[in-house]
Amino acid sequence: MKTPFIFGKLAKESNFTDRTDETQHLVTNFKALINTILISPRRWGKSSLVYKAAQIAKKEDSSLRICMVDLFNVRTEEQFYTALAQSVIASTESKWQEALGNATRFLSRFVPKVSFAGDSMTEITVDLNMEELRRNPDEILDLAEKIATEKKVRIIVCIDEFQNIANFDDPLAFQRKLRAHWQQHQNVGYCLYGSKRHMMMEVFTDYSMPFYKFGELMFLDKIATPEWVHFISSTFSETGKHISDKLCESIVSFADNHPYYVQQLSQQVWLRTEVDATEEIVCEAHSDIIAQLSLMFDNLTQTLTNGQICLLRAMSAGEKSLTSKAVMDKYNLSSPTMISRARKALVEKDILDYIGGVYSFQDPMYAYWMKHQYFRL
Repeated sequence: MKTPFIFGKLAKESNFTDRTDETQHLVTNFKALINTILISPRRWGKSSLVYKAAQIAKKEDSSLRICMVDLFNVRTEEQFYTALAQSVIASTESKWQEALGNATRFLSRFVPKVSFAGDSMTEITVDLNMEELRRNPDEILDLAEKIATEKKVRIIVCIDEFQNIANFDDPLAFQRKLRAHWQQHQNVGYCLYGSKRHMMMEVFTDYSMPFYKFGELMFLDKIATPEWVHFISSTFSETGKHISDKLCESIVSFADNHPYYVQQLSQQVWLRTEVDATEEIVCEAHSDIIAQLSLMFDNLTQTLTNGQICLLRAMSAGEKSLTSKAVMDKYNLSSPTMISRARKALVEKDILDYIGGVYSFQDPMYAYWMKHQYFRL
């Protein structure tokens, strides 16, 4: 039987958990072409949320087109323009013949080469003349608006891993260029999100940055424990297995409500369960996940400075007043300035997160490994 729990890829249909309010909010923004910036820690389900909202919005508004752009492997402006053009062309047509015609018509200056893999519009490839692209990138940035206007449709451009534009040669100049064009579009809205929360925060919440107040900021919260318990319990039941609410709560607690890990741990428990899940099975599944990740965690820890490790040890021990003399002496934290520097570096490394004035481990499994296996507290 196929496992009913999904992690590491888009959660669709019944695998998508809760997020009812966030989904409806995003659907409303899409239909109103409101620019939206989605911010949360890594692997909290941003991509799945955007996909879900996009499918609903398209069903409710036949004039809406959804353009999905992934910048995961994009490291230069030229690659960005190509990825954007390719996705816009693919999302605004349902047949490859029409897509080919649009590429030739709207991108004629760039001498486009269009190829297809099978009949799927998701497998369209558009290669553009690089020299012309460097001379006239503005046309690519206005491509979605131009197509939307001429075809009398509306387009939402969803860009994942948006923080990767920081890797471009001159990221600030590029951001200014994007905003100068995109803020003028009347028939196109933008949804921007990424896996580096601290970088996204810097781009969109710093008043000195070009994208400051570009759109509505949406911050994802953790999915509440009762929602997870219902999801896990009902999913077990639908596949002929049983798990108590108490054990569901244990799974959620081990994963600290983290969507990726709740799904992964639930999957491992489900695979080990023949009929009734037990506490032993849950603990065994959790230990197995920690063991699988231990080498990666060890390698990550080897990159940290002594000061950063001392800070993580104090946090793992549950210390709250980190700058008190007693705590600094106990954990070899030299000064408040050193603590501040270490925190900042750990946030930039995506080890710590800073939400609501509180620093915490971004990865609950790493937090557990640090406390119980590295520090042995």
